[in-house]
Amino acid sequence: MKEAVQVTILGQQYTVKSDSGAADVHRVAAFVNDQLSHVARGKKTVDTLNSVILALMNLAGTHLQLLDEHTEAEKRLFRLLEKLEEEAVDRS
Repeated sequence: MKEAVQVTILGQQYTVKSDSGAADVHRVAAFVNDQLSHVARGKKTVDTLNSVILALMNLAGTHLQLLDEHTEAEKRLFRLLEKLEEEAVDRS
């Protein structure tokens, strides 16, 4: 059952409905706020839309890099599994 959770992002209150639970929603909101703060650091003026877009670009880049790493690790695991199966057949 979805739980309504109050979070604050960039000073704005949001009610988020989630199956994940309040702790997970608050963790995500804190992460989003941290990412937005990171983007806004060093800027004299903060344009909210530009900050959000830059934060999303950073997150998307990290996400795609992790997907690539996961795909490569999965391929390596399948190759190792094939080698193990070949060894098992050879020893039979």
